[in-house]
This record gives sequence, C-alpha cells and structure tokens, in this order.
Amino acid sequence: MKDPLIIAGPCSVESEEQILATAQALAQIPQVTMLRGGIWKPRTRPEAFEGRGEQGLVWLREAKQATGLPILTEVATPEHVELALKYEVDALWVGARTVVNPFSVQQLADALRGTDVPLFIKNPVAPDLQLWMGAFERFQKAGVTKLFAIHRGFSYYKETPYRNFPMWELPIELTQRLNVPLITDVSHICGNRELLLPTAQKALDLATDGLMIECHINPDAALTDAKQQITPEALKTLLSQLVFRSKGTGSVEHDLAELRGEIDDIDGELLQLLSRRMEVSGRIGEYKKCHNVAVVQMDRWKQILADHIAVGGSLNLDQELVEAVFEAIHQASIRRQTDILDACGNQ
Repeated sequence: MKDPLIIAGPCSVESEEQILATAQALAQIPQVTMLRGGIWKPRTRPEAFEGRGEQGLVWLREAKQATGLPILTEVATPEHVELALKYEVDALWVGARTVVNPFSVQQLADALRGTDVPLFIKNPVAPDLQLWMGAFERFQKAGVTKLFAIHRGFSYYKETPYRNFPMWELPIELTQRLNVPLITDVSHICGNRELLLPTAQKALDLATDGLMIECHINPDAALTDAKQQITPEALKTLLSQLVFRSKGTGSVEHDLAELRGEIDDIDGELLQLLSRRMEVSGRIGEYKKCHNVAVVQMDRWKQILADHIAVGGSLNLDQELVEAVFEAIHQASIRRQTDILDACGNQ
C-alpha cells in the first residue's frame, strides 16, 4: 500500500442523522479513505446497546452514497455477511471476540467463499499469535485473497494506561510471517482519546499500513465507547500532527543497510556473551551440586536485578527492557543449574 489507509467513523451506527453528519464531515478530510460503522455490537452485558441491525445498514449505505466513501463494518455470523453484502458494504472486519472461536471463523470463511470482498481480521483478545494466524489461514483456504490485519491491542494482567495493551511485537511478527498489510486500531488500544496521538505516532513509527480511529459527530453522547471517540474536526487536527514515515524502500533501504549490518554484528556479540554466561552458570551449578547449595538465592537475585536496573538507567536503557532481559537470563540459568542437579540425582 502506497499511502496509509485511514479508516474513520463511529463505533456504532446509531441513527440516520448521526452517521450522515459524521460521514459528511469525514469526507472533508482528504486523508480519510474508508468509513467504518458498527451495525451489530457484541456487548458484555445484555442490557447494553447492541446495534441497530439491518436498519443501520440502510443508513450506512446512505452515507456511502452521499459522500462516496467506501464503507466497512464488523460481521460475526454468516447472516451478517449476507446482509452486509446485500447493502453494498465494501469491506468487512472480523472482531476480536469472534476470532477467538475457530468454529465461528470457519462459518464466516464458508460464507465468504467465492467472494472478493476485502476482509480485515482483528487480533484475538488474548495475546495468542497462533490463534490470529489460524483465522487468516481459514479465510485463505476459503479463497479469500484480500486480507488485512487489524491490531487492536490485547488483554493484559497488569494495570496499564491502555484499554488493551499494544504488545507491538505480536502484530509485527504476524505481518512478517504472513506478509499482510497491518492497520492499527488506536481507539481500541487506547480506550481514551487523550492517548490517541502518541499511540498513533508509535504505530506509524513501527511502519503500520494504516490507522483505524473512531469518530462521532458528538462523542460524549455516543451509545458505545464514548471516551475513545473523537469528532471529525479533532481527527483532522490529529492527522495534521502525525509524521507519516517512509516504509523503507529504494534509497532508504540502501542507506539503512550499513546500520543494520552494525546491529547484526552487535547481535552476534550478544549471542557470544550469552553463551559464555550460560557456561559460567553451568560451572556454578556444578559447584552448588558438590557443596549441596540451593539453586536459587532470592535475596541475592533481587539485589543483582536492582543493580542492573540502576546501571541500565545510567545508560538510558528502559527499565522494562532491562528487567525482561535479565529475568529471561536468570530463568535460563536456573534451568541450566537444575538440569545439572537432576542429572546428579539420576546417576
């Protein structure tokens, strides 16, 4: 894709007036390329607003006819697919709650067999790369060729500023394995309009192919996800503040080759150092075996980790990175020493 795909529109199609007013305002923003709108809303509680159904498709099609913007909506059942295509929806997406169920995904794949409609597949709620890839494979086997990934963040066990934690490494790995365009749904990642700008810029810095941003003509009155929606005017301002970076082709790739070669050399040195460290861990394990010393001394480890974090901070290294690296090394060292003790016990 040459230009970033900017998908904008309300979380839910609530009324004819709401979707038409929103669409007409979005059509005045040159970067906006598609109009999104939820027709069927999978809600956690049954008394919550669950969408307008087929009537919403009538209004969404009117918005398309009035503005010329292609329209996009979520489908979760074969009946949804049939109705969406009946009302000339240009593209479909499969939501996070549907992707978690291979039975539902297969039903949608069968319903789309023989069509050429573009299909966007959101990541599952849990950070399960195999489950996300499996959804793509089911649609590919059904002959669906125009496939896109939507990164909307993941549920996370720690409290974070995000509604859904980005875990940027997972969508990047997906696109590397499947070579599909990646759209970042910053609205669902953030859950809060105040975080949209830095999160959208982060996505663009990581070479996403587009953004999905929820827009409503009156966000505070929205029936669903009011806090994460913005006005079309706010979207215009946000887009003007973003830096859209090159995807890295031609001369850019040539210029980066030397720096990437340097990174490859450093990575090689890191692997050599890790090998040496694990060798020393093995020798420590042998010593502990001979002197009947426990493998783990937690007080010492806590102090070592605190020292590493302090040194890392002085080197401008992110604390989370330092913790993750040394926790992984520590666990690998424990496994190495435990294997030595187990081998001793089996002799």
